[in-house]
Amino acid sequence: MMSFGSKKISNDVPRRRRADETDTDPKPRSSTQYRRNQTLSGVSRTTIADSPRGQVHHLTVQRRKVGGLFALVLTAVILLAILLTQLMAQISVTSSTKQLSSAFTGEAYEKAVNSYLGLHPAERLRFALDETALSTYVAAALPEVQAIKVSGVKDVIDTQFAVTFRKPVAGWQINGNQFYVDASGVVFETNYYDPPTVQIVDESGISPEEGSTVAGSRLLGFLGRVVAQSEGRGYTITKAILPAGMTRELDIEIKGISSRIKLSTDRGAGEQVEDMARSLVFLKSKGITPEYIDVRVSGRAAYK
Repeated sequence: MMSFGSKKISNDVPRRRRADETDTDPKPRSSTQYRRNQTLSGVSRTTIADSPRGQVHHLTVQRRKVGGLFALVLTAVILLAILLTQLMAQISVTSSTKQLSSAFTGEAYEKAVNSYLGLHPAERLRFALDETALSTYVAAALPEVQAIKVSGVKDVIDTQFAVTFRKPVAGWQINGNQFYVDASGVVFETNYYDPPTVQIVDESGISPEEGSTVAGSRLLGFLGRVVAQSEGRGYTITKAILPAGMTRELDIEIKGISSRIKLSTDRGAGEQVEDMARSLVFLKSKGITPEYIDVRVSGRAAYK
C-alpha cells in the first residue's frame, strides 16, 4: 500500500517539473537565452559605460564638473580681490581746500574716522561707506567739520579722506575761550580760516556764571543765522552787541545804515530779519532815519 501510494504521487507530477528535476546541466539557463541588443547567446553583454559612446559621455560629465569647480574657484578669487581693493585698512585725512589761514594736521580727524569704522566694521569697504553718517559722527566730536568724504586711494590699502571745515561768520570770546559760528548756526572753537569781522561786544555787564558757555553758544548760533539771513537780503552786519542789563536781546549794526536793530534770541532769526528788511524799506521810503528799530515782537516793529 505504501509503495503504491508513493508511485501514484510520483506519476501525478507534471512532466515539465520532472524534466527540471532531472536536468543535470550546471550551466544557467539565462546564459542560453537571447537578450536585447545581443544576437548570439554566446556573446558577452557589454554595459553602456564600456561602449565608446558611453565613455565620451562620461568624460563630458567629468569635464563639466571640473569646469564648474574651476569657475567657482575663479569667481571666489575675483570677489576676494575686489573686496581687498575696496578695503580701507589705512586712513589719511587732508583738507578739501588749500585756502586755510592756519596749519592743518589730520591726526584728530583720522582718529575720529577710525573710531567710526570701528563701530561699523562693514563700512570699511568703500562701496558700503555711508559718508553722511560718517560726517555726522565726526562733526559731533569735532564741530568745525562740515563734511568728510573719500577723495581717492593712495595705494591698495591707504584711503584718503577730504574734510571740509566750517567757515565762521561771527565770533565771541566766552570765559577766555574764542568761539565761532557758521552760517547754519553751528558753534565751534577751531578755526582754519581768517577771523570773522563780526564779533559780539558784551556790554551787558553781567559776570559769567556756570553754564554761561552753553548760553553763549546758543546766542552765538542765533547770531550766525541772523548774519546769513541778512546777507541773503543784501545787508552786511558789521557788529553785534549785548546791551547793558539784557540777556536775551541782541543788537546789530548794518553796513551803510546808522540805525541799530534790536533782536530777541527767543524768536526765530529768519522772521526777525524779514521784519527788519520790511521796516528798513518802509522807513527809507518815508525818509526816516531812526535811532533804532525794534523787531522783537512779531508783527509790531517799532522805531525811535
